Amino acid sequence: MSRSPLLPIFLIVLVDVLGMTIILPLLPFYAEHLGASATVVGALISSYAFCQLIAGPVLGRMSDSMGRKPLLIVSQIGTFIGFLILAFANSLALVFLSRVIDGITAGNLSLAQAYIADVTTPENRARSFGVIGVAFGIGFLIGPGLSAFLAQYGYMWPILAAACLSALSILCTVTLLPAGGPHLIPEGEGDAGPGGKRLSVLDWKSYGQYFARPALGRLLWQFFFFAFSFSFFVSGFALYAERRFTWHGHAFGATEVGYVFTYVGFLGVILQGGLIGRLVKWMGERKLVWTGFAANIVAYALLAWTRTLGQLLGAATISSYGNGVIRPAVTALITHQAGKREQGVVLGLTQSLTSVSQIVAPLIAGALIDREWLAVWALAMAAVAFCGTIASLPKAELSEARV
Repeated sequence: MSRSPLLPIFLIVLVDVLGMTIILPLLPFYAEHLGASATVVGALISSYAFCQLIAGPVLGRMSDSMGRKPLLIVSQIGTFIGFLILAFANSLALVFLSRVIDGITAGNLSLAQAYIADVTTPENRARSFGVIGVAFGIGFLIGPGLSAFLAQYGYMWPILAAACLSALSILCTVTLLPAGGPHLIPEGEGDAGPGGKRLSVLDWKSYGQYFARPALGRLLWQFFFFAFSFSFFVSGFALYAERRFTWHGHAFGATEVGYVFTYVGFLGVILQGGLIGRLVKWMGERKLVWTGFAANIVAYALLAWTRTLGQLLGAATISSYGNGVIRPAVTALITHQAGKREQGVVLGLTQSLTSVSQIVAPLIAGALIDREWLAVWALAMAAVAFCGTIASLPKAELSEARV
């Protein structure tokens, strides 16, 4: 085994995130080019998340017995095939097929997280997971900008760039990642860590027992409200911007939306690059969550009346703070509240909440934008953020973390 697997994991996640963020601002316009309505675009985005929700736990359990590396390669090959089909698609059916294939095999991030959990000690695990956060920050800074630049020459070129990055990711996994052995979890210890026990999709009773805990349940609701409003924003923003803003006499397209996402990614890098650590020391996680939701209420409400690029960038700046502080802060509070032997299950539950949000929110967002209810789309996000604010208001002190 090499000295450290964290460098190859960083490279693997980075190129995967770059591929994903290249597609992010492009896909709605690509689908519209092939005749999709906003409602169909929402269904297209939801189909990927639905397939991921169903297949993700299956891939995870298979990797527990077969090893992380083989399943990671399978997942990456699926993403590569999906990108190739998408690049040469000449019908909406093929676009849907590409997203379904990618969704069914989409386990890259969760398998990378599980791999880190396997090869690091508990005391070093949090710092090791930081490499994924850094990779995401760089990916969200570079990917949309690259997509915006290449989209000027045709929709195919950003997708082919994403496919090339996916192929590079496969090469990195094959040549750089230590193989290791299967990660076998002893009986009764399946929830010992981030790579541990996974709940089935329909195991509502198990989900309910965590929501039933007063302190942990409140935090899970906060995470859900964040994930839902964020999915609402990401899935609808491109088509909202196309209908609301112009640049040099033409409606916003993939290029303009890509550059807006690049600006948001730049702010995210600044926030995650050390500023959030200072904010945590100054305010604490709980106050950060509350102020983050409050910032999102303001930002999303502003989108209902925003008409100029300057106003849009102002709203984006405010939401960058909100989204940038809520996820890490509420996730940290969730891990503190859950017991040591429950970390894997509870983190898996947050991933499921994210998937459910990514399934439902795009359908609603697409339907609203299809009817030109742009202000309603924005105010609906603000309403969800308001629910998060209410859930995060200071109440009785959270109970001691369970052991």
